[in-house]
Amino acid sequence: MRVGVGLPNTISGVDGRSVLEWARRAEAGPFASLGVLDRVAYESLEPFVTLSAAAAATSRIGLVTMVVIGPLRNAALLAKQAISVDEISGGRLTLGLAVGARQEDYRVLGLDHRGRGEALTAQLLALKDHWEDRTHVPSAVSGQKEGPRLLVGGLSGEAFARMARYADGYVHGGGPPRAFAGAVARARAAWNDFGRPGRPLLYGQGYFALGDGAVDEGARYLRDYYAFTGPFAEKIAAANLTTPQAIVDFVRGYEEAGCDELVLLPTVGRVDQLDRLAEVLAAS
Repeated sequence: MRVGVGLPNTISGVDGRSVLEWARRAEAGPFASLGVLDRVAYESLEPFVTLSAAAAATSRIGLVTMVVIGPLRNAALLAKQAISVDEISGGRLTLGLAVGARQEDYRVLGLDHRGRGEALTAQLLALKDHWEDRTHVPSAVSGQKEGPRLLVGGLSGEAFARMARYADGYVHGGGPPRAFAGAVARARAAWNDFGRPGRPLLYGQGYFALGDGAVDEGARYLRDYYAFTGPFAEKIAAANLTTPQAIVDFVRGYEEAGCDELVLLPTVGRVDQLDRLAEVLAAS
């Protein structure tokens, strides 16, 4: 199983220079990819812009959206944004898409969140058309003639069917390894039901904070980021991986559940978090 690390694009106080330094140091470490989150109604850096900057600062490491909220964007614009990052990076983008759980992100753009599942389905069809026909997107240079690898997330039956019909794999929204294992079983079942050959790519994620002061700082971030869930935000904060052993157990659990790539997302924006995580992974 490959292990990637998130860029701190949704953490308050992180500036552009820090993001670029984070990307360069991550590529020098044991990480397979750099991941980003997507929010509009939040103090955050836009995911495609962030990945474009990371692409320019690196040459090897993969780039992945964990996830981009598809229906917040026009399909043609989403197709252009994604293929542009893929071309700039030399074919390193894996595009994870989902409908998003926060109604506020839709409201701030003047969009109705109702029907967002159907909107994502239509987008997935449109993306393939844009990438295959090269309509309104750059001509292929990187060799990714049909666009970046495509993942779809969600936990509803419709989400798994959408993934199996239109995507290359499944991206899970987080939680303990047992939750990931349950989602994987449903993803594989949907894949087989649609008669797809082989098996879906499987991506997972978790949150981490390591070192003195990081536990409280990371918990504050998660409580704020997930405030829309009400009391459940406290459970999310409590699940933050804050010790080396917790990270080792989490990584092992995801690997045993069949995860292809696990992206560990920072809850503290200081670049020392990369070094601490790299040490834990190297020792495990």
